[in-house]
Amino acid sequence: MPKNKMHLAQFLVHGPTYHSQAMWRHPETAARNYDWTQPELYQHIAQVCERGKFDMVFFADLNYISDTYQGSLEPALANAAQAPEHDPIPLLSWMAAATSQIGLGATLSTSHHHPFYAARLWATIDHLTKGRAAWNVVTSLNHNQAANYGEERQDADARYERAEEFMEVCQKLWRSWDEDALVMDRAAPMFADAAKVHRIEHVGRHFRSRGPLNVVRSPQVGPAILQAGTSPKGMDFAARYSNGIFAIQPRAADAAKYFAEVKGRMADFGRAPTDCKILFGIQPIIGGSEAEAAEKQELHNSLVPIEGGMAILSAHLDLDLSQLDPNEAMAARQEPELQRLKTRYHKESGQPMTVAEVAQRHGQSVGLPQFVGTPSSIADQMEAFMATAGGDGFMLSPIYCPGAIEEFVDLVVPELQRRGLFRTDYSGATLGAHLS
Repeated sequence: MPKNKMHLAQFLVHGPTYHSQAMWRHPETAARNYDWTQPELYQHIAQVCERGKFDMVFFADLNYISDTYQGSLEPALANAAQAPEHDPIPLLSWMAAATSQIGLGATLSTSHHHPFYAARLWATIDHLTKGRAAWNVVTSLNHNQAANYGEERQDADARYERAEEFMEVCQKLWRSWDEDALVMDRAAPMFADAAKVHRIEHVGRHFRSRGPLNVVRSPQVGPAILQAGTSPKGMDFAARYSNGIFAIQPRAADAAKYFAEVKGRMADFGRAPTDCKILFGIQPIIGGSEAEAAEKQELHNSLVPIEGGMAILSAHLDLDLSQLDPNEAMAARQEPELQRLKTRYHKESGQPMTVAEVAQRHGQSVGLPQFVGTPSSIADQMEAFMATAGGDGFMLSPIYCPGAIEEFVDLVVPELQRRGLFRTDYSGATLGAHLS
């Protein structure tokens, strides 16, 4: 029986750290004169990942600096706990100019914008990338972000209700131009056939939009849609709209449950399981030997101060962890804010972790499992994880940049290709083709 080929994507942030709070401090990062503000860095990363035949590179994003931990900005800023972060969307055009096939994605929240702006923005990016754009749709749960827009944080049900209508409007706008609306008959003259450009006349609970969009139909009819929902509402949204899902599940058994639940929900929306690819996040740590890889893991993890872990976990939970006993089992706590990430509060063995242990691991990888070993061993671990969890592939996050990305492409990708687990070339030019 032929093996299913996995999909690969590279996780990025337009900032000094990604999932690893150690990344900006790591000696391998320092040795490369790492300057995360320079667009050439991201062009290089996109080129490396395209050489590795990745489906896409993808930027997460936050629109705030968190003061959730201890009520102060200082812990987040001192530890570069996703602070600062520059807007990644302008980088997509830079990266598109330096590549020709790899997908290019970034994050935009539905909570603080109007759908006409989002539809216009992403249709334009889809044109500029020639059908390689992806929009990671988020609903922004943190009170810091809401406050930056002069708003109050909403609960999950309200955020996703707004997001549902937001996507409905965007999809209407992306389809407001028929495929053959452009005529460009100079003699007539007729540039566009007005009969094939349609108002949408949307009037809903949250939004009104007359339309049409003033951007012609894009190559993918809007971008590919990415999502990372874990709540019931989030999983429904992902199952209904997403072409790709980024999932964090530290343990393969929990990943299997998540995979089955989301794929099962897709049928409720008339979609086949293959219509959306679920990519589980991992943090590869590659060595020339098992011992070298273990040493690299130990060094990396030791560079994460507990304060940095507390700051980033407090931000992601929107709960000040300084109020909790650091030696108490995290899973024993009943705060509603803690339930969203409850699968991350146990070790692989099932043993519960303390608040401090969860925060420390969050600072190291934000809950991503660390796959540690030689290139062959990393490939073994990836293959075993998919065999247990299901899943369609992986979203990779580096421990240092850009070297860890280069190492994976140069050392692990050839091993996956040798095993028939990953493509040796692209089969199409659009992101939709890569994800098919």
